Amino acid sequence: MTSGDTQIVMPAEDLEDLYENAPCGYLSLQPDGRIVKVNRTLSTWIGIPAEQLLGKRLRDLLNTSGRIFYETHFAPLLRMQGVFNEVALDLVTADGRTLPVLANAMERRAEDGALLFTRVTMFQAAERRRYERELVEARAAADAAGAIVKSQLHLEQQTAELREQFIAVLGHDLRNPLASIAAAARMLRKEEQTDRSINILDLMQGSVVRMSGLIDNVLDFARGRLGGGITIERRAEHLEPILRQVIGELRSCHLDRAIEVSIDFAGPINCDSGRIGQLVSNLLGNALTHGTPDEPVRLSAATVGGRLELWIANSGPPISCDAMTRLFQPYFRGEIGTNQRGLGLGLHIASEIARAHGGTITVSSDDKETRFTFVMPLD
Repeated sequence: MTSGDTQIVMPAEDLEDLYENAPCGYLSLQPDGRIVKVNRTLSTWIGIPAEQLLGKRLRDLLNTSGRIFYETHFAPLLRMQGVFNEVALDLVTADGRTLPVLANAMERRAEDGALLFTRVTMFQAAERRRYERELVEARAAADAAGAIVKSQLHLEQQTAELREQFIAVLGHDLRNPLASIAAAARMLRKEEQTDRSINILDLMQGSVVRMSGLIDNVLDFARGRLGGGITIERRAEHLEPILRQVIGELRSCHLDRAIEVSIDFAGPINCDSGRIGQLVSNLLGNALTHGTPDEPVRLSAATVGGRLELWIANSGPPISCDAMTRLFQPYFRGEIGTNQRGLGLGLHIASEIARAHGGTITVSSDDKETRFTFVMPLD
């Protein structure tokens, strides 16, 4: 370095100062959830000295709704996943105000898996919450404007639209807890289980499969009524594997029922195999629900004379003439027992999938059997 050069000396970073005065709030929790360390930034935000926060629980700093969310979602998912990111919480300050924050949490565990402590980082989110509220208000205003435009429609149409929008939102909201249940079941299967717990996990998996099918039906129905219709993506595919998978899933949910299967395809079929699988799942599930328990349900699928012919038959009381005229209408459930409740969308969705493929579903029913037949051209 020449005499003309000037050496710039940077002060060493003070890690304690970095922690205490970071642009975000830090706190650490013991395994029992009590606060053992908190930085000055967070204590300044809420106006409570750091020493007074020690020994409290994180839920003690939240408003009522935040405490409920913490107990029912935050804490359980954190224990399951070990990490939880971008959770919206509302802290209560010393003067009773609400401070919106986004929290990120991560567990620190020992080599034997024991929980050592949990680190939580918080960022103020008032502007983000304000933006979200503005979006909600803008959407509410748009909905109100739409309601004015549609004010001349009949009350029945207005009620139907509201119901369909609600169903669409409900279907989306149901996927998250269902995914958590499925993930938890998969995690438990990796551990050693008793015969009884294996049976319980099988029941859980069966319920997940059934619930997933119900959600698919609800969303498809909502999209169809809101203008989207049943969408398909046709391509030449081998259809038998997807049918075998659907049959296997339903067998796992009805271990005491016999399903006789005959499949004979000449080669790949130009269709949306996922949608055809959904159609078969709805028809087969309907047959298992309404068929005589001690008689088998029969399924036949084959390519014959330039078309796909698939039928599913079950024994049991015949369908009444009145019910036959309404079978494929949405929400129609026929005469069902209290242990056979459903939304009444399965047959409607199946018929819409058939229509989207240029095919049809017909039904015949007498004292010997009830048979649903799906026919689709192969071209």
